[in-house]
Amino acid sequence: MSHTGPRHRAALPRRRRVTRLATVCALSLALVIGIGVTLVYQKLEGNLSALDTDALLGGDRPDEVAVDRPFKPLNILLIGSDSRIGTGVGGDSAGLSDTTILLHISGDRQRAYGVSLPRDSMVERPECPTKDGEGVVPAPTGLSMFNAAFAVGGPACTIKTVEHLTDIRINHFVEVNFTGFRHMVDALDGVPICVPEEVNDTYGKIHLEAGSYEADGRQALDYVRTRTAISDNGDIGRMRRQQAFLAAMTNKAVSAGTLANPVRLYNFLDAATKSIRLDEDLDSLAKLAGLAKQLTDIGLDNVQFLSVPFETWSEDANRLIWTDDAEDLWEKIRADQPLSRRLSEDVITAADAPTQRTPARGAGGGSDSPDEEQVEAAEEPTAAELERAARARENGLCA
Repeated sequence: MSHTGPRHRAALPRRRRVTRLATVCALSLALVIGIGVTLVYQKLEGNLSALDTDALLGGDRPDEVAVDRPFKPLNILLIGSDSRIGTGVGGDSAGLSDTTILLHISGDRQRAYGVSLPRDSMVERPECPTKDGEGVVPAPTGLSMFNAAFAVGGPACTIKTVEHLTDIRINHFVEVNFTGFRHMVDALDGVPICVPEEVNDTYGKIHLEAGSYEADGRQALDYVRTRTAISDNGDIGRMRRQQAFLAAMTNKAVSAGTLANPVRLYNFLDAATKSIRLDEDLDSLAKLAGLAKQLTDIGLDNVQFLSVPFETWSEDANRLIWTDDAEDLWEKIRADQPLSRRLSEDVITAADAPTQRTPARGAGGGSDSPDEEQVEAAEEPTAAELERAARARENGLCA
């Protein structure tokens, strides 16, 4: 029995050594993870690029309308630059805004809608600061194309023009270029699109297969750039395809497959923070994360994309002009109210998946003709559904 005591005493220090080792390992792992998180944060924070638009815009701006909401309603101008430097993208560009969307986020953080402002709109552009802030670009005589504002004065002039046209205070802006857009799509491992017919555009160097598939960054960029290859209405159709794509991209970015995948999420955040330029009031991860946290309760059905009401300009069939109905939309945004039924008739939501459709005969190997069983099973479409399908085809979307 005498040997049992020493053996017991020897076992206790061994357990203590194991416990201490486990504790040291846990602390070391926590330290490594902490350092890793810190380094990731510093890396992403260092990617951000900001522009002090407040200094450029001065004090002559619309007032913000006071509303009784938990948070301040936000109006964010999303600007897509068509710079082709280092992209391999075909065509020429004077550094215009290829896409501009006025994103309104409600004060109750329950809805968001993005309003596309056609680049080919003929508008009254006000006097603007130059890009370097050292001078002034005079207002042109008469109307000029909307996207020229970015060329003459960068984001500040685009903001100034939107505020002049809408009487809406722009709180923030986010600018992304072609290269950044492509990298963000690749970081998501692609975004679903549906192309109604094969595209071969030699001028723009665009080739797209017909059908429904996950588009990589280059395919996605081609899809949102092409104007007349799959629609005859130029910028109108392209604008609608951009809305459909942004809705699908939003869906993919907030999906479980992205948020639950640390590598994919990091790659997306890395690509996004490298790709954007924003205002100084939104130029840190903490500020961006704080805004993102406020938006967690917005359902995908309540993230909507639409276009400002417009019609063809009487003096040039290739140009557009905003209609009087646009003022109804601006009033809704100023008062932080939901869209009316009339304004939301043709919205695209982030919950909408790209329509799955077999390509037309001769455009990828499919057929438009369903078999007899499909015809018997299909319900007779309503007049509204037929009209919506016709608009989709006109805009180069799958019907």
